Amino acid sequence: MTPSPTTTTTPTTIPALLEHSAREFGGHTYLITPDERLTYQEAEQRSAVAARWLLREGVGKGTRVGLFFANGVDWVIWWLAASRIGALAVPLSTMYTPAELAKVVRLADIGLLVAPDRVLTVDVAERLEAALPGLVDQQTGALVLGTAPYLRRIAITGDTDRRWATRYDEAATASVPPAVLAAVEAEVSAADLAVMVHTSGSAADPKGVIHTHGTLVRQTATWPAAVRVVTGWDGATRVLCAMPFFWVGGLLAVTGALHEPTTVLVLPRLDAETALDMVERERVTGVVGWPAFTQRLREHSTFGRRDLSSAPLLREGPLDIAMTDVPDGYPVHRTMSETAGGFAHTDIAIIGDDGTPVDSGVVGELRIRGVGVMVGYNKRERWETFDEDGWYHTGDLVYRNDGDPRLFYVGRTSELIKAGGANVSPLEVEAVIADFADVTQCIVVGIEDPVRGEEVCAVIVPADTELDVASLASRAREQLSAYKVPTRWAIAASDQIPTLQSGKLNRRALRDLVVDGVLTSVSS
Repeated sequence: MTPSPTTTTTPTTIPALLEHSAREFGGHTYLITPDERLTYQEAEQRSAVAARWLLREGVGKGTRVGLFFANGVDWVIWWLAASRIGALAVPLSTMYTPAELAKVVRLADIGLLVAPDRVLTVDVAERLEAALPGLVDQQTGALVLGTAPYLRRIAITGDTDRRWATRYDEAATASVPPAVLAAVEAEVSAADLAVMVHTSGSAADPKGVIHTHGTLVRQTATWPAAVRVVTGWDGATRVLCAMPFFWVGGLLAVTGALHEPTTVLVLPRLDAETALDMVERERVTGVVGWPAFTQRLREHSTFGRRDLSSAPLLREGPLDIAMTDVPDGYPVHRTMSETAGGFAHTDIAIIGDDGTPVDSGVVGELRIRGVGVMVGYNKRERWETFDEDGWYHTGDLVYRNDGDPRLFYVGRTSELIKAGGANVSPLEVEAVIADFADVTQCIVVGIEDPVRGEEVCAVIVPADTELDVASLASRAREQLSAYKVPTRWAIAASDQIPTLQSGKLNRRALRDLVVDGVLTSVSS
């Protein structure tokens, strides 16, 4: 059964957790980037200033605040600021194309979007104007856009000359005394909504997974201990997080590190040489990321001559940290968006095809419920997400062994593609490519890949006999994040697309035609 939440000694809101960390180990370094460092005390002080500015701008409990930042200090400051006043933080992927960004801003009902003037090489103002038609003609603080009907302000933290932009001014926080912020924080409860993380699902639109403060805080409490286990290091933890903060893996790291003095190192862009420089210089004890990035580190020309003695598993351990000390060759189940990254306060059932629990060592579908599970999906009723007994059916195939609390991941019951650690919805990719004039039909399937887990493969029925795969890939990249763009393409005639007796598409059979070479495929 799920442990009673009343028995925990951990603070149950983000503001309370931040106050605890600043008081107990405030001088410890919390975050390191290639050019910045942030202590817990500094995180508390700087986020207080940003939180008071948000209050001055009318942001309060329940306001949906979009965060469009690369991994770094600013992301942490504004996430903490929004969380401290009870706003619902909505991290936005910096990999979004304009079309994807517009979709999520609308779906999430974002009221205020906060962003710098640049994200890596992206001019943020230009990206937003491309995403939101009509924005260029809007005025500061009074946005009225049919494509994003709840969006009222876009705050730019850097320099900008756009008339529609609200400018962040630290001096303006003087009108909101610290005592008011303290009073606001005291009203934030464990039951209040804290964060909405978007993940691809079985539908074409991304799903907004919503967590309360209580769930997010409880589920991340075991992260520091888990990192020590998978890195094999018992001392002070200094971990390089190679996962974006706008997905659950990165959110788990930045929240988990608030529980214990833990230093998280991040890069705004995943670059192998910069990462190795940081590992060596900062004496990193381990790397948390997907196998593909670890492989890039090991393949770097300087890897062999680096002093990586502080992180022995980076050199000698398995490519995938989820494969650390596994008994049967299957990885430990990784984090889930729907449980905020952990299973500590989660009821777990592993159910077989007959609808009953399976025995130890037997594979079944993972079902979860309890205080460690999401409130639900944005804009979906509870009955659409949970069954009548409160269980969420994950679609993950797992098993457990007697005496071992870990879940071992075997695969998915659904057709969701897991490419390089990211969920890719076939329907979303198909909707984009099928709209091309030279494409009659597009079916997307996942093909097993030794590095990325699965490769996104598009099977195309062309409108003409001649089809330029390079052109298809180029056009897809204009509307889809890079990890969603197919890296393998197969051409088929319409009568080669297999169907079930019901007339529905048989994706498994289609995947087999590609794998077996019946349908010739090429890489892009």
